[in-house]
Amino acid sequence: MTRRLTGALLGASALSLLSFSPAMAETSACLITKTDTNPFFVKMKEGAEAKAAELGVSLQSFAGKLDGDVDTQVAAVETCIAAGASGILITPTDSKALVPVLAQARENGLLVIALDTPMEPADAADATFATDNFKAGELIGKWAAAQLGDDAANAKIALLDLNPQEVSVDYLRDQGFMQGFGIDIKNPTDIGDEDDPRIVGHDVTNGNEEGGRTAMENLLQQDPEINVVYTINEPAAAGAYEALKSVGLEEQAMIVSVDGGCPGVQNVADGVIGATSMQFPLLMASLGIEAIANFAKDGSLPENTEGLDFFNTGVELITDQPVEGVPSITSAEGLEKCWG
Repeated sequence: MTRRLTGALLGASALSLLSFSPAMAETSACLITKTDTNPFFVKMKEGAEAKAAELGVSLQSFAGKLDGDVDTQVAAVETCIAAGASGILITPTDSKALVPVLAQARENGLLVIALDTPMEPADAADATFATDNFKAGELIGKWAAAQLGDDAANAKIALLDLNPQEVSVDYLRDQGFMQGFGIDIKNPTDIGDEDDPRIVGHDVTNGNEEGGRTAMENLLQQDPEINVVYTINEPAAAGAYEALKSVGLEEQAMIVSVDGGCPGVQNVADGVIGATSMQFPLLMASLGIEAIANFAKDGSLPENTEGLDFFNTGVELITDQPVEGVPSITSAEGLEKCWG
């Protein structure tokens, strides 16, 4: 354990993660995101910084090099433990692999809060502030099926997921989309085990535009008649659109996604994305900082939304082509509230 901890700390130092001042404030927090380039996590960091400044909490931020970079997140957690932080906010890049190091953090008295992506099991964190990711997927699935009408029975669907680890946020959105579309899901925590002939295939994107482009190209090779594209997030959707456009198929396929960031909502307005489910990462992070401040003050723990094993920060469908039975708001309305 000593060798692993030392190595991890050295790795973190090399990545300029060790930025704690020698004299930390009485209440201190760490924000650990999957990357520092995805607009979702940029907004999350803004929310954490603003609330930390408001409450007088010392905040340090860390990020993986890419989605799936478990080692850097482990190193960041160990750095926060060594520095005596009051709590950690983390969007786990692997919701199973990080369980041991987060258990170590809790044993050392830190409050651990998962943001956006639940841990597996959920109680590996003290609390979770997140979108109902299954519902987010279900909304865009219902919308896509309604848009196609009777043609939904003959759809050709490409699913652009996150990464091979199949973390909770990945399978929840994927399976939610399929249920919303009317596809029989098998194991709700497994991606790719369905047998519906409408599914052309799955590929992974690492949640970024380049990955979305490559995954879309791969699936078009399997079937150039794809007419429905589900994407894990809006950067992947943007890449998928570029791949479709490069071969003149951008009008053939409707793209649906999840995030609700301002660039993604603008893509709805521009017709690139048909519908997206809006999340509220700034709210997730600000609530997380409040929870750490309260924990440091009196040991109180956050409470879950009634009937759920997490605190639901909300989700809204954004589209300019509303369908009956699926509540939504327009892209213009979405641009007024995107991630605010």
